[in-house]
Amino acid sequence: TAAIPAWLAQKHPDILSQSETGQPRSFGGRHVVCYNSPHLYEYAGKIIRAQARHYQNERQITAWQVDNEIGHEGSDLCWCPRCRAAFQNDLRQKFHGSIDALNETYGTTFWSQEYNCFEEIPLPAPTITTHNPALRLDWERFRAKTLSNFIAFQTRLLKSIIPGAAILHDFPGGGLDKHADFAETPRPLALPAFIPSPVWGGQKYPLPPHEIAFSLDYIRGLKQQNFWITEAIMGAQGHDVTGYLPRPSQAKLWSFQAMAHGCESLLYFRYRGAVKGAEQFCYGILDADNRKGRKFQEVQSFFQDIRQYEAPLTTPIQSRVAIVYSYDSLASFRIQRQSALLDCHAEMKKLYKVFYDENISTDVIPDTADLTPYQVILLPQMAIISPALLPRLKAFVKAGGTLVLTYRTAVKDSNNNLVFNAPLPLDLQDLTGVTVTETESLQDRNAFPIAGEGQTGNGGIFRDMLTPDGSAEVLRHYADSFYEDFAAVTRKRHETGGTVYYFGCALDDGTTAALLQAIIKENGIFSIPSPPGVEIVDRGGGQKIRIYLNHTAKEVTAGAVTLPPYGCKIEPLS
Repeated sequence: TAAIPAWLAQKHPDILSQSETGQPRSFGGRHVVCYNSPHLYEYAGKIIRAQARHYQNERQITAWQVDNEIGHEGSDLCWCPRCRAAFQNDLRQKFHGSIDALNETYGTTFWSQEYNCFEEIPLPAPTITTHNPALRLDWERFRAKTLSNFIAFQTRLLKSIIPGAAILHDFPGGGLDKHADFAETPRPLALPAFIPSPVWGGQKYPLPPHEIAFSLDYIRGLKQQNFWITEAIMGAQGHDVTGYLPRPSQAKLWSFQAMAHGCESLLYFRYRGAVKGAEQFCYGILDADNRKGRKFQEVQSFFQDIRQYEAPLTTPIQSRVAIVYSYDSLASFRIQRQSALLDCHAEMKKLYKVFYDENISTDVIPDTADLTPYQVILLPQMAIISPALLPRLKAFVKAGGTLVLTYRTAVKDSNNNLVFNAPLPLDLQDLTGVTVTETESLQDRNAFPIAGEGQTGNGGIFRDMLTPDGSAEVLRHYADSFYEDFAAVTRKRHETGGTVYYFGCALDDGTTAALLQAIIKENGIFSIPSPPGVEIVDRGGGQKIRIYLNHTAKEVTAGAVTLPPYGCKIEPLS
């Protein structure tokens, strides 16, 4: 269903999605359909029914995959008249048919944008300056719902024929940056699957190890359970431009890393490289010469090594630390970035890296997930805190948890609007003990000095001028002219034992590490020391193992274990 045939595009040309200019996308690639097309649902239903009925009694089928990489490569957006009508109808339902309620919520009196009926509402395609931020957030939600609905449709259809089918979808990388809510999409699925890309066409070097780990923990967090990888890489990758060739044992190392972070079943893309079509340069275990060489031997040895650890590697991962994100907040920053340097995804990984370097398991979870298993929760740039999340955060702190908030938290309401006569962070002054007096967007990562606790550092990107109410300690203050009286980092200890930190700006790496390492120590969270470039992961329940991963191109010794370049070793723990 991710790649329609030519005859279908010829028979129903309106099945093709449209660009923001209204130009239909040309048939020839993949993901070229409009996900609000009734023809898509009609013909997808036909092929799913035919396939399911044909194979419904085949015992060797372990799982069913619906679609492929939903929302990937720009397919999360379509600007056709059908999508506009569906969006207008979605808003009609949200506002219970009242165009006046929509106008009031959006504040459409600004720039004379009052609507007389839902049919007047545009899609937020490029215009002079920009569209209404509340309209744009509802458009983001609509796009996410459109994609989730298509996956849910396929899942329901399969289950109507094969009630006991284990159904998965293979999610692409970069989910936090897409107009798709990957936390909502897998709800009807038995398990999520992932297509990691440590390297891709044009990359000079692979992704850093902590970023690969972050993506794995993010996928595990979609349903708070272990996952599959349906397309691990072994060779160089790329469509038109190829990239970095994994060094001997390096792709095998990435496979071990995936298993360490919760992958239970791993398939490689691909066994043999293609000789025709758009993915000829996505190299596989075997290249076009069809010879069993180094890559084949690495894959063979990986499966031989890993199979004996099935019990510990299928045990659920229990993390004490979590980074929490929300689709609405990420969408809000896509709509109004506020600083040209602000990259919410990168800011999450910056915080994550401190725990990764200490070999502390960290979950990356949506704001709908259960918070009670954790000791430390970080909410980077949570601009919109949902009404459902707010009481859960307060309960978490009341129960003794440590909450870390960053700049640009609780800035807007659920409609992506500022709130009149309400100080920031919205509804969190009692929790944080601070008020954001003023804010400033910086186009520099090291824009100003900060100081406190005998240490100095730098901050940038954005800053909130924090005024404590007397219940919060100032750990760092701004040390530049005009702003020395404002706090940059604060901590409030609650009588119940909970603690709330507020990071008022993007802190330099050293300051970020110092603060988070203090939090780790305060909470007594178990860490494992290791040399730079060596990742250590403990797994298992009854049978426990320790996994050593050397992400460097040189031999490294970690404790009593010596690892060759890109080597991996698994040891039992008593």
